[in-house]
Amino acid sequence: MKPARRWMTACLLLPAGCSLGQDPRDIRHGSPIPDEGYCDQPYVIVTREGHWLCVLTTGKGEEGQGGQHVVSTISTNHGSSWSKLTDIEPADGPDASWATPLITPTGRVYVFYDYNGDRVGPQTLGGKKINRFDMLGWYAFKYSDDGGRTWSRERHRLPVRLTHCDRTNDWKGKVQILWGIDKPDTCGHSAFFAFTKLGAYLLDQGEGWLFRSDNILTEPDPNRIEWLMLPEGEQGIRAPEFGSVQEEHNIVPLANGDLYCIYRTTTGRAVHTYSRDRGLTWSKPEIATYTPGGQPVKQPRACPRLFRARNGNYLLWFHNHGGRDFLDRNPAWICGGIEREGHLLWSQPEILLYDREPTTRISYPDLIEQDGRYWITETQKTTARVHEIDPTLLHGVWNQQNNRQVARKGLVLDLDLSAKNQTQVHIPPLPNLATGGGFTLDLTLKLNRITPGQIILETKTRHGRGLTLVTGPDATVRIEMCDGHHSAAGESDPGSLIPGKDHHLTAIVDGGPKIITFVVDGRLCDGGPTRRSGWSRFPPELNNVNGTQTLRLATSLDGQLSGLRVYDRYLRTSEAVANALSFNTRAAGADKH
Repeated sequence: MKPARRWMTACLLLPAGCSLGQDPRDIRHGSPIPDEGYCDQPYVIVTREGHWLCVLTTGKGEEGQGGQHVVSTISTNHGSSWSKLTDIEPADGPDASWATPLITPTGRVYVFYDYNGDRVGPQTLGGKKINRFDMLGWYAFKYSDDGGRTWSRERHRLPVRLTHCDRTNDWKGKVQILWGIDKPDTCGHSAFFAFTKLGAYLLDQGEGWLFRSDNILTEPDPNRIEWLMLPEGEQGIRAPEFGSVQEEHNIVPLANGDLYCIYRTTTGRAVHTYSRDRGLTWSKPEIATYTPGGQPVKQPRACPRLFRARNGNYLLWFHNHGGRDFLDRNPAWICGGIEREGHLLWSQPEILLYDREPTTRISYPDLIEQDGRYWITETQKTTARVHEIDPTLLHGVWNQQNNRQVARKGLVLDLDLSAKNQTQVHIPPLPNLATGGGFTLDLTLKLNRITPGQIILETKTRHGRGLTLVTGPDATVRIEMCDGHHSAAGESDPGSLIPGKDHHLTAIVDGGPKIITFVVDGRLCDGGPTRRSGWSRFPPELNNVNGTQTLRLATSLDGQLSGLRVYDRYLRTSEAVANALSFNTRAAGADKH
C-alpha cells in the first residue's frame, strides 16, 4: 500500500520548453495514478461528461501474486488528481487482470479482462510448481452506465473459441492461456480488439487473435452481443520463422476499414501484418520497417503499442533497440504513422519519455486526446503516471517528410564553409550536461577517403577537456567528450560514410536522458545489423565539456567540411531530418544549374 500517493494532487505538468527547468519527458514530473502497490496497463477513456475513466490492474503484491484484480478511478482535472479506487473485480476473488476499456456512443463503458474463472490453483506442471494464474481461464467483461462509478454485478464471458493452440497446451484445452494489451477500437458500426493465446505455460507458443462485434455499439442487452473470434481456422496471427514468442498483438483500423497489427517477438524486431477483410485473414507477418529506408523497427520483448489519433494519423510506442528479453524499456520512443495506399509509413523515431534511472522499465502506455491536447499514461509496474505531451513533437513525426525548414531555435553558430578555407572559429559555451543541458552539431561534409582518425572538428585542450568529432572505424563518425574527469563517446552506424558522397550529419547530445544519437542523411542511426542500438548513453556525472573557446575545423580531414551549425540544445529527430531535407533540396537545385 502506498497511501502517500493514492489520490493526492500531483505536481504540475509542465509543457515542453518551460522556464522552470523541468524536462516534461522525465516521467518523475508526471501525475501519479492511484494503485494498491502493483499497477499495470493504466488505460483511459474520456466519458460523455468529459471525465477521465482509468481502468488498471493492481494488487498489494507483485505481478502475478494473489489478490491481483482490476479497478477503476476517475479524474475530473486531466489526471492531476483521482478518485478512490473502485473494484471492478474484488481482490479476494479469482485473479482478474489486464483490463481494457471501450466506450460506446450511448456512454456505456465495457471493460474486458482475464479472469481465472476455472479457479486454477497451485499445482505441478512438468515437474514444476506453478503459482501464477493471471493468464489462465476466461476472457470476461463487465460494464458501467454511470461513467465508471459503479460496475455491473453480472460478469459475462467472451466465447474464446477452442483451437489447436489450446488443445496442445499444458491442460489440453481444459484451461486456456491468454491475455490482451489492446485497447478496443471502432470502425464503422463494429468494435474490435486483439489478444494473445499461449500454447504453453507460461509465455510460450504465442499467437494473435481478435474479437470483433458488429452490434456492441448499439445493443443494450449484453447477452445479445454478437462476437466473432478471428482469424478463421485453427491458427492465429504468427509466422514460424519468428519463433515461439509472438505476443501482445494490437490493432488499428485504416481509413478504408482494413486492419493493421503489430506485436513483439524475441528476435529484437517488431512484426506487423495487415488484414484486408476485416480480420478474417491476414497477410504473412513481416518485420516492421521505417519509411523511407526500410530500416527494421527494433524492439525487445516489450509492448509495441499502437495508437490512432483523431486526425487520422498513427503513433507507435516502442523502445528502439534489438534486445531479446524483458529489460531496457527506458527510454520510450515514438514514431508517427501516415497512411498511404493502404499501408502505414512510419517516421524516424523520437524520445518520448525517460527515467533518470536507466534500469527503470516504462511500458503499457495509453494515449488520451481532449480539447486538442495529448497525454500519455505509462507504468513501471509500481507507479503509473500520466504525462502531457507537447503537440509539436507529435506533429513533427507526422510531418517529418514534408518539413524542410532549418531549425533556428538555439542556433549559436552557423557557418557556410563551401567557399572558405576557414580553419578555426570562436564557439560559445555549451550547456552543462549534468543539469539537463544538451547540444547539437549539424554539418555537411564529403570525404575523399574513409579512414579512421580524421578530425572533423575539435575543442579539446591539451589536458583532454572538450569535444572532438572524428571519423571512426567501419566508416563511422564518432563524438568524444570529456569534462576533465569523466569521458563519453558515441558513434554513428557502421557504413554511414561513403567516399565522394555529400553527407548531412547531425550529432545530438541530450542531457535529459543522457543519450547520444546520430542522424545521417535524414535517418536516425539504429545500430544496423551488427549493433544492438544506434543510440548510446553517457554517464550522468559528465557535466561541462567546453574545451578551448576556439573550434578547430577539419584539422586532419581528407575531404571538405562545407557547412556547420552548432545548437546549444538537443535537436529533435524531426528537426535533424528537416535540416537534412533542406540540404538535399538545395543540393538538388544546385545540380540543376
